[in-house]
Amino acid sequence: MHPAYSVIFFTTASGAGYGLLALLGILNPMGLLPPGPWFTLTALALALALITGGLLSSTLHLTHPERAWRAVSQWRSSWLSREGVLALAAYVPAGLFGLAVLLEAPRALVAVPGIASALLALVTVYATSMIYASLRAIRQWHNRWVPAVYLALALMTGALLLAALQGLWGGGWRGLGGLAAVLMAAGWLVKAAYWRAIDAQAPGHGVGSATGLDRLGPVHLLEKPHTEENFLMRELGYQVARTHAAKLRRIAHAALFALPLLLSLAALALPVLAVLAVPSAAVGVLVERWLFFAEARHTAMLYYGAAA
Repeated sequence: MHPAYSVIFFTTASGAGYGLLALLGILNPMGLLPPGPWFTLTALALALALITGGLLSSTLHLTHPERAWRAVSQWRSSWLSREGVLALAAYVPAGLFGLAVLLEAPRALVAVPGIASALLALVTVYATSMIYASLRAIRQWHNRWVPAVYLALALMTGALLLAALQGLWGGGWRGLGGLAAVLMAAGWLVKAAYWRAIDAQAPGHGVGSATGLDRLGPVHLLEKPHTEENFLMRELGYQVARTHAAKLRRIAHAALFALPLLLSLAALALPVLAVLAVPSAAVGVLVERWLFFAEARHTAMLYYGAAA
């Protein structure tokens, strides 16, 4: 699949924002963040900025962005529509959570919108992942690891941002770096399992099964349907060379997981080191998400000459 930069930015930026929002909604009522309202409000503003920026960027991929509002009308049958509904709904408890923090309300009153924000944030990320995981025509996406990858990376990048803010701010629970490290290790294991799964999985279809002619014997394409590249071939037939994909995977392993993990562990002793993990993870998650799209192959390409 052709990697659309607007969608890559959307899934990575909003994912980090929702992960940060979820952690704020859980950790603030537990008293594990720096005291006073301003740290939580600053982190909340960052989370909402990432979410909003990501959502707005996703409309750039549309031919008619002004019609994007119509997407929310199909929530009964479309994961894309459900994602839109949930994304809009998440602003309500997030706003109430921020108001409760600003007014320094009792912890129980902060906890209600905080937990609601966390739940809606995670459900929205799940809905985003299901946009891809529900597509049977793309073997690399129709995979049980895809929702786990999206959730794990959202929480992981959100934890990195939270630990970095705490390193700059000071105070609060010193274990945030450790939490980020644990979530990072979990995200690394999940992403590695996803890559192993798509590498080991046999192609689901060949030309014979796609045309229904395999019962008659081997099927070969006599002539391609087009002499020139068309829209489907550009969007659905994008290919990345295996050697390039392997190199980019190594970059993702190092930049997204290994280096931020080491810096997060070091931040247990010196919290400000968590700041250095953010730019590395930002590069790594963009590479990871670009590969998520570039390595995906659509079944429609069988009609344009793909062997399987």
